[in-house]
Amino acid sequence: MQSSAMLNQLGYTPNETLVEQFKKIKSNTLGYEKIEKHIMDLHDALKPLNSYVAMSNSNDFLKIKIDATVPALKEEAYEKIEHFSHKFKVELKKVDGKDTFYIVGFSKEL
Repeated sequence: MQSSAMLNQLGYTPNETLVEQFKKIKSNTLGYEKIEKHIMDLHDALKPLNSYVAMSNSNDFLKIKIDATVPALKEEAYEKIEHFSHKFKVELKKVDGKDTFYIVGFSKEL
């Protein structure tokens, strides 16, 4: 999938700066091409739970952000993220003290 199309699906309006940032994220995410479709599926599954996949402003990774305030929705979002990680062998890094994960990449080890 082209970077601009992926940005559109994530809710961004593509411009040169965002496309370049997204290219860095793709190259920094191990095995990105193996998990790209699954990332979009996760993004779509998380939307009703007030959660989403977005580009990180501080690191060259995609992040998964849980903004749900209702405990049941937050728990369901965590379950979907855990299922995504295990099923598709995606390594995630939890951000300390936040309901946020970085998508590090594909891992055969999981």
